[in-house]
Amino acid sequence: MRAWHGTSPFGAVGVYIGGHGRACPDQPNLTDSWVRSVDRMGWKVLPIYVGSQSPCVEAERKRRYAMSHKAPGRRGEREGRDAVAAAEKLGMAEHSAIYLDMEAYDNSSTRCAATTLRFVQGWNRAVRKAGYHPGFYSSANSGIAHMNGARKAGSKDLPAAVWFADWKAPASLNHKYLDAGAWHPHRRIHQHDGNVTRTYGGRRLNIDRNLVDAPVAVVP
Repeated sequence: MRAWHGTSPFGAVGVYIGGHGRACPDQPNLTDSWVRSVDRMGWKVLPIYVGSQSPCVEAERKRRYAMSHKAPGRRGEREGRDAVAAAEKLGMAEHSAIYLDMEAYDNSSTRCAATTLRFVQGWNRAVRKAGYHPGFYSSANSGIAHMNGARKAGSKDLPAAVWFADWKAPASLNHKYLDAGAWHPHRRIHQHDGNVTRTYGGRRLNIDRNLVDAPVAVVP
């Protein structure tokens, strides 16, 4: 982080803080002191929580985390509370954003979409109740299109900010799956490139690139 700060064009970093679907469940170097030191360097931190996935999740590696159709709202609330506890443990205070990672799913399936939405709503309720901002990460043409449709339909308890993945589109906060006034202003992130290798300050990393204009972690 020291090597890239000031030498790279980046100013924010995504941090996977918890969730049973997180690819790296054991992260001994991820501590409150690490978060604080990175924040003091000038980096903005984007907390990401990878919990239960949609019943119709597309990625095979994520199917083991697919939720059932039983009580998805209550499941979402439990995992939302867990996300807040993980953020608190890392020194991220109230008014921080926490982004729920919901990998691409078949939102054309009525039953699956309904279950997924109830889970997301439950997660959002729990995160908001604790004083945090619930964000939502997903592919533009699946989860983001679904949330945008739910917003137009008048659904409650929706995300406070959206993080859409579309690696084929130019870096832009505008997208065809988001209405012009939806999650605007300052509530959007576009992941526009992924699995690319960059070297700055003598340190080489494989990263995803994002354009950020949305809430981040608050580190006192």
